[in-house]
Amino acid sequence: MVPQEILKKVRRIQIRTRHRVSDVFSGHYHSVFKGQGMEFHEVREYIPGDDIRSIDWNVTARMGHPYIKKYIEERELTVMLLVDISASHQFGSTPQLKKDLAAELAAVLAFAATQNNDRVGLILFSEDVEHYIAPAKGVSHVLRLIRDVLYFEPKSRGTRLKPALDFLNHVATRRAVTFLISDLICDEAIEKPLSITARHHDLISVLIGDAREQSWPRAGLIEWEDAETGSRYLLDTSSPLTRRQLAMMQTTRRRETLDTLRKCGIDCVEVYAGEAYERALMRFFRQREQRLRT
Repeated sequence: MVPQEILKKVRRIQIRTRHRVSDVFSGHYHSVFKGQGMEFHEVREYIPGDDIRSIDWNVTARMGHPYIKKYIEERELTVMLLVDISASHQFGSTPQLKKDLAAELAAVLAFAATQNNDRVGLILFSEDVEHYIAPAKGVSHVLRLIRDVLYFEPKSRGTRLKPALDFLNHVATRRAVTFLISDLICDEAIEKPLSITARHHDLISVLIGDAREQSWPRAGLIEWEDAETGSRYLLDTSSPLTRRQLAMMQTTRRRETLDTLRKCGIDCVEVYAGEAYERALMRFFRQREQRLRT
């Protein structure tokens, strides 16, 4: 049985995200993602004004005059949500944990896809794939996805990206719009699995963070515990040098992550728990729209 508090949380997320999806994101979602999946339909003779990039050179050579390939738009897309549920997502310096932000972002993207008549699936992962829901349509299906993001208890505390991406490539045989919702705090090399997946799917990273991770207060001696490994450290945060080093470590790690995503050709949306994420999503949609027009 799902606790009532979780069901209430799901309902609050549905209410809070409804306006954002209906009035802000859905139109942009359609223009960015709808129609990007194209399938071959037929070959026909070239007509002046046709896009020369569509010319089928093999048929043209055989027939002696130009022919073009004609495509039709796929009427529905598959959207996959890969959501990190490792222990690092239990952190939050505001009333909103990174885990709660991940659930809300998953809700916004899933509802936008549903309004667009697309199918939505879910993969929850930590060190391994913890939970999978096959793509389907409908509001009740989306509510189930949100519930599971909030309620599912992982068996592992750490993070490994490769098993989740391998699983996605296995179950999604056709190209899918895939949102990777994670803080990407992991020790493994991620460039190769990301590159492989980005060749098969339209992979977008939604990089979650917390402002406190980059700016620590002066609070004296603090015992730190790594949420994923359980290792403990005693640090003196009253030292300006210690605080600078902590901030530098986080800044360097995040910059290296962004560089890796860029090398792999993966778009990234940076969001922070406790802060409005609408502007970051809108910027992402506009940038993709601009790129599609050029």
